[in-house]
Amino acid sequence: MPIRSFREPGVFEPDAVAAMSEAFDAACKQLQGASRREATREVIAGRIVAAAKLGERDAARLLEAALRKPD
Repeated sequence: MPIRSFREPGVFEPDAVAAMSEAFDAACKQLQGASRREATREVIAGRIVAAAKLGERDAARLLEAALRKPD
């Protein structure tokens, strides 16, 4: 499922979407089998979108946000 389905039209610039997509793909790759579950993919995407809404545009930091365990 592409991360694009989790964003509202016009909210992010193309470079931000590229970084978000890169982070999403990397997170799914790191989680391997777990990332095949739809719920896991939705959590990953949600965390990336949340970080991007706060202004994060670096793919590596978006990846960290996606994989960070909740407090």
